[in-house]
Amino acid sequence: MDIILLERVAKLGQMGETVKVKDGYARNFLLPQGKALRATRANLARFEAERAQLEARNLERKSEAEGVANKLEGASYVIIRSAGETGQLYGSVAARDVAEVATNDGVSVERSQVRLDRAIKTIGLHPVVVQLHPEVEVTVTINVARSTDEAERQAAGEDLTVQDFDGFEFEEDLDEEANEDIFEVAPETDSDADDDTGETTETEIDGEDDDSRTEG
Repeated sequence: MDIILLERVAKLGQMGETVKVKDGYARNFLLPQGKALRATRANLARFEAERAQLEARNLERKSEAEGVANKLEGASYVIIRSAGETGQLYGSVAARDVAEVATNDGVSVERSQVRLDRAIKTIGLHPVVVQLHPEVEVTVTINVARSTDEAERQAAGEDLTVQDFDGFEFEEDLDEEANEDIFEVAPETDSDADDDTGETTETEIDGEDDDSRTEG
């Protein structure tokens, strides 16, 4: 479907441009939200007649968005969730949760403004982009933890998703040392060396001489 953009839309174009999009995208998103019009002669004439008003409205919205962005800049929000020892959440954190925690903190954020391609499923510090206006976006930090104490530790830079295996490594080292002690080979003696070469010792010769004398 060919449409006329009434505002800047990421990856599509600027206000006033005519672009082609999939029918479903236009019908389910762009047209209902007032971001575009069908590209007809009548709508093109309508846009040109209202261009000045649309541009003024866009500047006003952009200014409002920049004010909100200033409040959100550098913000960090804590969300407590249950998780396993490896940090994997038993649930998840979605765009709705991010919008809710920001709004509860005094900054109005719509769920549709949170750009979260996939739900957060692990504890940790997660940067999330909030698109306040087609030309204004800000990144906030979502601190997902199992408790407020863990959230503080993560904020201080500690990675709680890494398990400490030092104890296991230490025990393994002890086992290796024990094995080395058990299987340690005793140093060779001079007599052992003679036996290995197959040479006859003086004791063996003397024994043979004694036997021969007895037989005689």
